[in-house]
Amino acid sequence: MEVTDLPRIVRNTARFHEVVAVAMKYGIAPWLGGVRAEWVQRHLRTTDGQQISDLPEEVRVRIALTELGTTFIKLGQILSTRGDLIGPTLAEELSKLQSSTPADPPEKVIELITSELGDTPENTFQEFDPVAFASASIGQVHHAVLKDGKVVVVKVQHDGIEERVRNDLEILIQLADLAEHYSKEIARYRPLATAREFAKTLRDELDFTREQNNLARFAHNFAGDAMITIPVSHPDCCSRRILTMDRLDGIELSKGEALQTSGFDLTDIAKRGANMFLQMVFRDGFYHADPHPGNLMVLEHAAIGLLDCGMVGRVDEDLREQIEDLLLAAIDRDSKRLLESVVELGEIPPDFDRALLQDELVNFIDDFGGQSIDQFDLSSSLNGMTEIIRQHHILLPSKVSLLIKMLVMLEGTAHQLSPDFNMAELLEPYRAESIKRRLSPQRAWRKLQSAQRDWTRLAETLPSDVSDIMNRIRRGSFNINLEHRKLDTIVNRLVLGILTAALFVGSASLWSNEVKPLLWEASVPGAIGCLIAVYLGFTLIRAIRKSGSIHGND
Repeated sequence: MEVTDLPRIVRNTARFHEVVAVAMKYGIAPWLGGVRAEWVQRHLRTTDGQQISDLPEEVRVRIALTELGTTFIKLGQILSTRGDLIGPTLAEELSKLQSSTPADPPEKVIELITSELGDTPENTFQEFDPVAFASASIGQVHHAVLKDGKVVVVKVQHDGIEERVRNDLEILIQLADLAEHYSKEIARYRPLATAREFAKTLRDELDFTREQNNLARFAHNFAGDAMITIPVSHPDCCSRRILTMDRLDGIELSKGEALQTSGFDLTDIAKRGANMFLQMVFRDGFYHADPHPGNLMVLEHAAIGLLDCGMVGRVDEDLREQIEDLLLAAIDRDSKRLLESVVELGEIPPDFDRALLQDELVNFIDDFGGQSIDQFDLSSSLNGMTEIIRQHHILLPSKVSLLIKMLVMLEGTAHQLSPDFNMAELLEPYRAESIKRRLSPQRAWRKLQSAQRDWTRLAETLPSDVSDIMNRIRRGSFNINLEHRKLDTIVNRLVLGILTAALFVGSASLWSNEVKPLLWEASVPGAIGCLIAVYLGFTLIRAIRKSGSIHGND
């Protein structure tokens, strides 16, 4: 903890104590016990961490995040996409987190709209209901009618939410920093980098203009599909904290009973909805990342409506090809391709055991290999693979984890509509499309252009780089830094082996030459030296066997 961090800690002392108290009460941060700060230690000693010990750890984490409020609920929702970090079991539990906050009073809503839009709701809208009909953690939603008679909904940010989120993010980053310093097990998952990435994501979500842009982009991508409806935003009634968009009337997918009695073909809707998301990923590279039933509606004439476009994912061409390789390898039950895809996608730890991962992927493929394509469970497959990746401490890019979570959630949502739904069947056409795209002249031309730029850049910089190296050599300032792993242990054993051998040879020479003093005609120095050498030799052999090096398992 740096001195420059003290002003933020002082400003957030009360909230920091509250966060630590909840974490310790639910027993979800045992690493805090090793923090070398007396004021934290005093605080921890007054907290009873055993009162809910009968609950499973995953449930305790979810309840603790819920108790801490908006920022930590959002954190849990983001972590639910990172099964590679926290494991599929905890990720599944955190996916149950629901963001709900009491609505602000009407006078606060009117004050905020007036401040953001420059006029009162009465002058901005033909009609406006200051009482919210829905409220979540960041904003609440109101019914309204525009001056031209268009029926809309107005999403209004909660009063003071930005300040609360900002303070919580500062605390979260400090806790991540402490965890990285005081827990080696947690440190390997880079909690500080994850916290900073989450902070950026949540700050973006507080800016409603981003969701407005997302709506426009989705509308453009599906402009030719009459069976998909994206709410249209109204820029004149929008700002960073206000979002006004068309109201969609229909049945949310979360309302199962209403859908069952609606007369719609739910199997067809499930397939069309899933295809919509697959098009977002593989065609557009820009997808809605939160396809839970509350964010999808069935509209008139069985059209599908998309809601809450604040959380999105992006997939560039290179990442899309890597994702295609990963998914198709899982579907084809090809463990070798699956291994190569994981290694190419993830960040490999220093102690990575490639052979062990290969064996586990073979067993993983065998478990799913007996399933036909119409019975293949993609969600279980992806969750199982994520657990294997986590056990080997391989870190996946957040973009990949978010996409895997989206596919798992999408399959679950589609299953609510149609129990016979199978995602793997829908992915089959994208296999041929993927091969066709990779063999297309346009892709080859783009790759050629990229290679040409790289070679041109190399040709331009190589002469100056070589000249710089030669100048450094002439000045004697050219340094080469070598990084080694476990070399200290190897050198120590080598030196010990040499000394042991030298001691044994020297002592044997003393013994054979009967160097005095003698005991029963044996050289005492020689005998003692030989015994010490034999002891050191056995110690060295035992250490090598224990580490496995004698079998070549470094």
